[in-house]
Amino acid sequence: MSSHSATGAIDHHHDATTSTGIPNKKLFMWTFLASDCMFFGALISMHVIYRIHPPAGSPDPRTIFSIELTSFSTFILLMSSLLMALAVNAIQKGNLRSTRNNLLGTIFFGLIFLACQVYEFQHFVHERNLTLSSSIFGSTFYTLTGTHGCHVAIGVLWLVLMYIRTFKPADADKSRKPWFIMSVVHLIVFTIATLLGVYVAVDFGHQMHVPGFGVGAFLSGHLVSLIGLAASLAGLLFLGRSKGPVDFGEANAMDVESMGLYWHFVDIVWIIIFPVVYLLEYI
Repeated sequence: MSSHSATGAIDHHHDATTSTGIPNKKLFMWTFLASDCMFFGALISMHVIYRIHPPAGSPDPRTIFSIELTSFSTFILLMSSLLMALAVNAIQKGNLRSTRNNLLGTIFFGLIFLACQVYEFQHFVHERNLTLSSSIFGSTFYTLTGTHGCHVAIGVLWLVLMYIRTFKPADADKSRKPWFIMSVVHLIVFTIATLLGVYVAVDFGHQMHVPGFGVGAFLSGHLVSLIGLAASLAGLLFLGRSKGPVDFGEANAMDVESMGLYWHFVDIVWIIIFPVVYLLEYI
C-alpha cells in the first residue's frame, strides 16, 4: 500500500504548475531523446554511407551475420517494450504489484538482449576476425551497435534502481537502517549474481564447444547464463520483499513514465538499426 493517497484522479500528462503544462521530468526526457536522435542519426548515416561506397577489401556481411539470432534478440527487445508499457499503465492505476512484475520482466528481457549481443560480438571477433580496426565496416558496425548496447545496459541499470525504489518503506526517514544503504546492498548482490552467471556461462560455453552460430547454439552454450540471470531476478524479488507500507505509488507514475520513454526510444532505435544494418545486406 502506498503512502501517497490522493483524493482524486491524478493527471499524468498535464502539470498546471509548469508554464508549458508538461511535467518537467517528461520535458527533460524528451529534450534528451531529441539530442540522442541526432547522435544515432549521425552514427547510422555514417554506417550507411560506407556501405553504399565500400572500400576495397571490405568483408561481406552476409558471411558474418546470423539473421536468425539477430531476429530473436530483436523480438526479445520488442517484448521488453511491451512489458515496459504495461508497467507504466499499472503504476498509473496504482497497481504496484503489477508494476514490479513488469519491471522485472523488462529487466530480464533486456539482459537477454545484451547477452545475445555479447555472444554475437564474441563470434564476430574470434570466428570471423571482424574487429574495430580490421575494416571500416567493423569500425562503423561496432560503434553503432555497441553504442546502442550501452544505452540498453544503462536502461537495465535504471530499471533495477527503479524496481528497488518501489520497496522504499513509508517510514524510511525514521528507520534505523538508511534506505540508500539497503539499496546499495541489493544492487551489489544483483550485479555479482549477474556477472557470476555470465562468467560461468562463458567458461561453460568454451568447454562445450557448441557448434554453429545462431539461436540454438546461443541457448545451448549459454544456458547457465540464463539461469544466472533468472537467479539474479529471484534475488531481487527476495531481497526487496516488503513487510509494510511503501513510499511509492500512483504519484510516482511520472518517474516510471520517463523511464518508459527512454526504454521505448532505445527499442525504436534498434528497429531502425536492424533493417538498415542487417536486413538490407540481403536485398
